[in-house]
Amino acid sequence: MKVFIPNRYYKSIYDIDYKKLRNEGIRALLFDLDNTLALISEGLPPKKVLDFIGKLSKDFDIYIVSNNNRDRIEKFCKPFNAEFVSFALKPLSKGFRQIKRKRNYKKSEMCVIGDQLMTDIFGGNRYKCFTILVDPLGKKDLKVTFVNRFIENRIINHLSKKGILERGKYYE
Repeated sequence: MKVFIPNRYYKSIYDIDYKKLRNEGIRALLFDLDNTLALISEGLPPKKVLDFIGKLSKDFDIYIVSNNNRDRIEKFCKPFNAEFVSFALKPLSKGFRQIKRKRNYKKSEMCVIGDQLMTDIFGGNRYKCFTILVDPLGKKDLKVTFVNRFIENRIINHLSKKGILERGKYYE
């Protein structure tokens, strides 16, 4: 069960203490796209996201790592010129490995930020990256995510009973 426990848990990407992450040696932020940065219905990044990523890119290398298709991610990333990995196959390490090799990061310098335990957190933890769970931005998910959410809810219920991870109880 340890592989499903994020290092930190915040309400949203805007609540994360990025200064603390930088001080801890994080150089690369690997964001999930759908329900982490934007709703799945948003084809382009909202202005708030554009401004935020622009600010973060002064201190970090920014990547979008998504299981979604290339067209969706490329269109979304174009306005802020972020690098991305599509069809990342999370929780497998393919997308994380690509980024690590590209810039020769240490795994300890990479932080995976996402809204799903089954893909983002499980994959990031298995690859030995720092992981941050955020609440999903919306209730609507892709159809393929339904199974992941079902399993995720069972895992969270189990972890909640043990006092380890509970929805809405954020921690650093």
